[in-house]
Amino acid sequence: MNKVYDRILDIRGNLITVRAEGVGLGELAFIHRKSGQKTYASVLSIDYDKVTLQAFENTRGVSTGDKVTFLGKQVEATYGPSLLGRRFNGVGDPIDDGPDAVGESVEIGQPSFNPTKRVVPHQQVRTNIPMIDVFNCLVKSQKIPIFSIAGEPYNQLLMRIANQTDADVVIIGGMGLRYDDYQAFIDNAEESGSLEKTIMFIHKATDPAVECMLVPDMVLSCAEQFATRDKDVLVLLTDMTAFADAIKEIMITMDQVPSNRGYPGSLYSDLASRYEKAVDIDGSGSITIISVTTMPGGDVTHPIPDNTGYITEGQYYLHGGRIDPFGSLSRLKQQVIGSVTREDHGDIANAQIRLYAESKKARERQSMGFKLSRWDEKLLNFSYLFEQRMMNLQVNIPVEEALDLGWKTLSECFDEKEVGIKQELLEKYWPKNG
Repeated sequence: MNKVYDRILDIRGNLITVRAEGVGLGELAFIHRKSGQKTYASVLSIDYDKVTLQAFENTRGVSTGDKVTFLGKQVEATYGPSLLGRRFNGVGDPIDDGPDAVGESVEIGQPSFNPTKRVVPHQQVRTNIPMIDVFNCLVKSQKIPIFSIAGEPYNQLLMRIANQTDADVVIIGGMGLRYDDYQAFIDNAEESGSLEKTIMFIHKATDPAVECMLVPDMVLSCAEQFATRDKDVLVLLTDMTAFADAIKEIMITMDQVPSNRGYPGSLYSDLASRYEKAVDIDGSGSITIISVTTMPGGDVTHPIPDNTGYITEGQYYLHGGRIDPFGSLSRLKQQVIGSVTREDHGDIANAQIRLYAESKKARERQSMGFKLSRWDEKLLNFSYLFEQRMMNLQVNIPVEEALDLGWKTLSECFDEKEVGIKQELLEKYWPKNG
């Protein structure tokens, strides 16, 4: 039996306070306007018999005399094959002019997967991007953010990964997107031919903040259902800073005491409860999470990237339109390098990064007008080829070809004895015409 109350005590922005009993956190409700329109809301906090709800749309026109009906259930996502190729908003309603999704209803925001059924990560997720596949491997069930600043091509990078991944299902969660960014994801999926395995949950910048908060839960609830049915799912979230800002906005409206830089003290838990949904399920599928975290002012000590770094398993730094080889780190790459991939993977990757780091010093000497040695000239030549062949995000080659290209680059710039790689690998992989 649904509970109906007509004692709305307060309306502030999208928050509505009503006196009610017997309701639960996250429970769905309808606000019945006098115009006959119904507005969805969910229970945000409970203080004895005072219940605060977050409306899913603008509350203009809602009065204290309107009725509130509690539905006795949580916000739910719909799971099923019919979701593939579709686009939805933060509450799961279609935004692609298609019919309502048909499938199984699943409550969002459930606990993460049973630890006893988790498998130690051991399989590579291929992206065909050398700066990821060669130097910081993405591993199945990994959770890893892209740290960036506004203006960097992080959404384009996500699109490349979505197009080239070998995952069975790609679920994109967009938060605070401008319309042109939203349209770019649609155009990319259609042009690349990946639309049939892609699902999008999109919150645009003009949509209510509560929908932004719901997007990750909608995405991950659907991902869990696919993963338990033997599908490898790649989850792409952009931008988790918008998600955290939505939490901050609602917290301020509720007059809660802020913590670090105005964000709530629960920020770590809010982020961790989403990221911990990454899993490789024993005998079934997996969920791998790549998220974008834009750093306000490029400040990595900002609460959002700072908390994210404690939860995730490394990070990709996007700087100057490239993945920075020095700031980026995949903490799980050792699980696959040399075991899942070729035996020379670790040596060729380490040699290139070491020589590229040395080339930075040669560039400094060149910019200061010092006379360059023959070794400096070799380093400068290598750095140019490395940036074009490895760091350029437009390069699209499998990891085996990228390793061969690394050997080719070294042979074009250095002698065998100068690269610091053990002799048995040099004899096997060094290009004979190098």
